[in-house]
Amino acid sequence: MDRCVDAHGVEVDPLPMAEHDILAGRPVAAAKTLGEFGDTEVGVWTLTAGAVRDVEADEIFVVLAGDATVRFETGESIELAPGVVVRLHAGERTEWTVRSPLRKVYVAAG
Repeated sequence: MDRCVDAHGVEVDPLPMAEHDILAGRPVAAAKTLGEFGDTEVGVWTLTAGAVRDVEADEIFVVLAGDATVRFETGESIELAPGVVVRLHAGERTEWTVRSPLRKVYVAAG
């Protein structure tokens, strides 16, 4: 990683998404790893409008842009908007409903 990166403008690479994980729309996920520190990865991740399901990694992220809801299989849900900081735990099952393209900076354990 360069010493300084514009997280809003960094180019991201498309990620494969299993068809059975797409719940609505035609969402596209993309990401770019910015650096690694031991077993910890720092990067930028995006998801366009639509709904998907996922199994989470152990991570903390900060929303840079977008409007979305994350629902957990426990019934809990959180609203995502710029500035929101979220902690996810490895193995959590989630559904992401994205209303406007989501962009986040994440720190994830390997």
